[in-house]
Amino acid sequence: MSRENVKPMTMDQGSDLIDAAVTKLKRILEGKPEPASESHEYVRNYTAVYNMCTQKPPDDLSQQLYDKYGGIFEDYDKHTVLPSIMEKHDEYMLRELSRMWDIHKDMVRWLSRFFFYLDRYFITRRSLPSLTEVGMTCFRDHVYNNVHFNVKQVIIALIHKEREGQQIDSALLKNILDLFVQNGMGSMERYEDDFEMFFLQETAFYYSRRSSSWILEDSCPEYMIKSEEALKKEKERVTHYLHSTTEPKLVEIVQTHLLVLVAKPLLEKESSGISALLRDDKMDDLSRMYRLYHAIPKGLEPVAEAFRLHVTSEGNALIKQAEDAATSGSIIDLHDKYMAYVTDCFQNHTLFHKALKEAFEIFCNKKVTGSSSAELLATYTFNKNPLSLSLERNLSPQFPDQNLSQGRRFCFVFISRSLIEGVPARSCCCLF
Repeated sequence: MSRENVKPMTMDQGSDLIDAAVTKLKRILEGKPEPASESHEYVRNYTAVYNMCTQKPPDDLSQQLYDKYGGIFEDYDKHTVLPSIMEKHDEYMLRELSRMWDIHKDMVRWLSRFFFYLDRYFITRRSLPSLTEVGMTCFRDHVYNNVHFNVKQVIIALIHKEREGQQIDSALLKNILDLFVQNGMGSMERYEDDFEMFFLQETAFYYSRRSSSWILEDSCPEYMIKSEEALKKEKERVTHYLHSTTEPKLVEIVQTHLLVLVAKPLLEKESSGISALLRDDKMDDLSRMYRLYHAIPKGLEPVAEAFRLHVTSEGNALIKQAEDAATSGSIIDLHDKYMAYVTDCFQNHTLFHKALKEAFEIFCNKKVTGSSSAELLATYTFNKNPLSLSLERNLSPQFPDQNLSQGRRFCFVFISRSLIEGVPARSCCCLF
């Protein structure tokens, strides 16, 4: 029998067939007892949609089928998915949301196959939203928009528990936060506005409280260890369940509250701050301090300033004890000592070279028994060996090659001679 002689399928006939297929699909996806679908059933359903879309006007039912497709999801989301989620609380709500979200996505995938002919011709010609887009929009409008506020609060509460040392289901959080991203329909707006903004605010509050507590309870090394661990854990959260775009914002907040805002009291802790670390040769702690603050824009500036003040204080104390030019040997030893910190702990960073130089410039201008420290240094050097030719050789043990370049060694010879002739000590800055 030719197709011209076949009676067109009505919308009621097609709807009965589609409704039966959708009911069976829902039961299968929800895990309810239902015989598995046979391949011939899929062919029958696809063929029915095809025939209803290709019937000649006025029997072409493409628009009605398109509307029915959207209606299937609207009805399911409003009357099944949303109530199922709303009746649960806390982590159980997240689990139900995750389960229903997975079911919804599977429904979109399968029904898009049943209605594929709509996507291929009718939707393309009319420039309508695709079948996948229609399904996802229904979920966003009827489920997501009604639950995201409560869901966000539960997620933040779980993250707080994890920060306090409890175990949480990271895979569950990742699935839920992916839902926030996907409901943005190609944009990060939903994730950023409905979750990330509140999460970052809570993070700032959390680490502000932690910082206020730690700065009173812990030594500087203990505080830095906790801060380093906190930064590590937050980066792991990004890996485990947060979106990658959150990481720089999250890290900046943690750095601000744990390191930037407390830099001064942390560095100046009386018995454990940077002066104590330098005094007690705590290389590991100083290296950790450098790592933490180096990762922050301009973060090293207060550290370098504290270093400069400490070296200046040490040098001033040494100068006050001086009685003759022999003190200059101790000044050279002092420079070697702190140059080692610059090289090993502070990675030869220019800020610390500058801080060391500026500290020693002060010594060179200090008056000791009527002479500047630089003049005493020059006198000490030349008393060791008055021959200019031997000066460089006498300086070599004090300034080994790895710490003082050949150019700086000759610079020191020039400085020493210049100081004897009355050149101001600040001219010697190239040494330090």
